[in-house]
Amino acid sequence: MLVRDRTMHFRHRGFTLIEMMVVIALAAIVLGMGVPSFKDFIVGQRVKSAAYAFSTAAMSARSEAIKRNTSVVLTQATGGWQNGWSVTVGTAVLARQDGFSSVTIASTSSTPTAVTYLGNGRLSAAVNALQFSGGSANHTRCISFDLSGMPKSRLGGC
Repeated sequence: MLVRDRTMHFRHRGFTLIEMMVVIALAAIVLGMGVPSFKDFIVGQRVKSAAYAFSTAAMSARSEAIKRNTSVVLTQATGGWQNGWSVTVGTAVLARQDGFSSVTIASTSSTPTAVTYLGNGRLSAAVNALQFSGGSANHTRCISFDLSGMPKSRLGGC
């Protein structure tokens, strides 16, 4: 039979207040370094999402024009492209996109107010490239249209 010593010390598990304060201070330092780059990441993703949504709307309008063999118009919302756009056939609205916050959409020359696709999928007139910007040169995308009317997206300014 084993006899236990009554003076045996039990070790308490856990951490002290000082250890917890050191961990919180280190976490605050790491977050302080990461938050600015995370904001930069969010701005870049907004610009990318807006450019992708516009390209998708243009491809959808082109596809509908070919399918219906009639003109389909991609029109900016009131106040400009940054407030959104809609795809219409006559008076029927096929799709609508709300604006993107913190994204500016402009053109190097006169900004088109609409992009019209004919029944054969080609543009009714040449369209200037649109530049999607998030406030810095690192977050800029250019959407241009080739001769067949397909939108082309590339990183950088127009």
